[in-house]
Amino acid sequence: MDAMEAIRKTDDGVLLDVEVSPSSKRTEIPAGYDAWRKRIVVKVAAPPRGGRANTELVREIARRLGVPTSSVRIVAGEASTKKTIKVLGVEPGTVYTALFEG
Repeated sequence: MDAMEAIRKTDDGVLLDVEVSPSSKRTEIPAGYDAWRKRIVVKVAAPPRGGRANTELVREIARRLGVPTSSVRIVAGEASTKKTIKVLGVEPGTVYTALFEG
Protein backbone atom coordinates (compact mmCIF):
# COMPACT_ATOMS: atom_id res chain seq x y z
CA MET A 1 0.00 0.00 0.00
CA ASP A 2 1.07 3.53 -0.67
CA ALA A 3 1.03 6.57 1.59
CA MET A 4 -0.62 8.56 -1.23
CA GLU A 5 -3.87 6.92 -0.04
CA ALA A 6 -3.66 9.18 3.03
CA ILE A 7 -3.19 12.35 0.95
CA ARG A 8 -6.29 13.64 -0.84
CA LYS A 9 -6.56 16.64 -3.14
CA THR A 10 -9.15 19.34 -2.45
CA ASP A 11 -10.03 22.49 -4.38
CA ASP A 12 -7.65 24.58 -2.27
CA GLY A 13 -5.02 22.12 -1.03
CA VAL A 14 -4.89 18.64 0.47
CA LEU A 15 -6.30 16.57 3.31
CA LEU A 16 -3.90 14.36 5.26
CA ASP A 17 -5.16 11.40 7.27
CA VAL A 18 -2.79 10.83 10.20
CA GLU A 19 -2.50 8.62 13.28
CA VAL A 20 -0.79 10.57 16.07
CA SER A 21 1.22 9.17 18.98
CA PRO A 22 1.59 12.00 21.53
CA SER A 23 4.15 12.02 24.37
CA SER A 24 6.72 10.25 22.18
CA LYS A 25 10.45 10.44 22.86
CA ARG A 26 10.84 12.72 19.83
CA THR A 27 8.76 14.26 17.08
CA GLU A 28 8.80 12.28 13.82
CA ILE A 29 6.78 13.29 10.77
CA PRO A 30 6.27 10.82 9.24
CA ALA A 31 7.08 7.90 11.53
CA GLY A 32 5.67 5.46 8.98
CA TYR A 33 2.50 4.52 7.17
CA ASP A 34 -0.33 2.31 8.44
CA ALA A 35 -1.57 0.57 5.29
CA TRP A 36 -4.51 -1.05 7.09
CA ARG A 37 -5.86 2.26 8.40
CA LYS A 38 -4.56 4.21 5.39
CA ARG A 39 -3.01 6.82 7.67
CA ILE A 40 0.37 8.46 7.93
CA VAL A 41 1.86 7.64 11.33
CA VAL A 42 3.12 10.67 13.25
CA LYS A 43 4.90 10.92 16.60
CA VAL A 44 4.93 14.14 18.61
CA ALA A 45 6.90 14.77 21.78
CA ALA A 46 4.27 17.07 23.30
CA PRO A 47 1.67 15.57 25.64
CA PRO A 48 -2.02 15.47 24.67
CA ARG A 49 -2.97 18.03 27.32
CA GLY A 50 -4.17 21.54 26.70
CA GLY A 51 -3.89 21.12 22.94
CA ARG A 52 -0.09 20.95 23.09
CA ALA A 53 0.22 17.84 20.89
CA ASN A 54 -2.11 19.38 18.29
CA THR A 55 -0.16 22.64 18.31
CA GLU A 56 3.13 20.80 17.80
CA LEU A 57 1.58 18.66 15.05
CA VAL A 58 0.36 21.70 13.10
CA ARG A 59 3.67 23.54 13.57
CA GLU A 60 5.78 20.58 12.42
CA ILE A 61 3.62 19.78 9.39
CA ALA A 62 3.80 23.43 8.33
CA ARG A 63 7.59 23.41 8.76
CA ARG A 64 8.04 20.18 6.77
CA LEU A 65 5.83 21.45 3.94
CA GLY A 66 7.24 24.99 3.93
CA VAL A 67 3.89 26.69 4.50
CA PRO A 68 2.74 29.10 7.23
CA THR A 69 1.03 27.53 10.25
CA SER A 70 -2.09 29.49 9.27
CA SER A 71 -2.32 27.21 6.21
CA VAL A 72 -2.52 24.04 8.35
CA ARG A 73 -5.49 23.09 10.50
CA ILE A 74 -7.03 20.01 12.03
CA VAL A 75 -10.45 19.53 10.45
CA ALA A 76 -11.42 16.22 12.11
CA GLY A 77 -10.30 14.31 15.19
CA GLU A 78 -9.03 17.18 17.32
CA ALA A 79 -9.51 15.08 20.49
CA SER A 80 -8.56 11.76 18.84
CA THR A 81 -5.34 10.10 17.74
CA LYS A 82 -6.89 9.73 14.28
CA LYS A 83 -6.92 13.15 12.65
CA THR A 84 -7.57 14.74 9.29
CA ILE A 85 -5.44 17.78 8.57
CA LYS A 86 -6.11 20.33 5.85
CA VAL A 87 -3.13 22.06 4.25
CA LEU A 88 -3.91 25.00 1.96
CA GLY A 89 -2.03 25.82 -1.22
CA VAL A 90 -0.16 22.55 -1.79
CA GLU A 91 -0.46 19.60 -4.17
CA PRO A 92 -0.55 15.91 -3.13
CA GLY A 93 2.70 15.07 -4.94
CA THR A 94 4.52 17.94 -3.23
CA VAL A 95 3.28 16.78 0.17
CA TYR A 96 4.33 13.18 -0.49
CA THR A 97 7.79 14.26 -1.61
CA ALA A 98 8.27 16.59 1.38
CA LEU A 99 7.19 13.96 3.89
CA PHE A 100 8.59 10.73 2.47
CA GLU A 101 11.45 11.73 0.20
CA GLY A 102 12.60 15.05 1.67
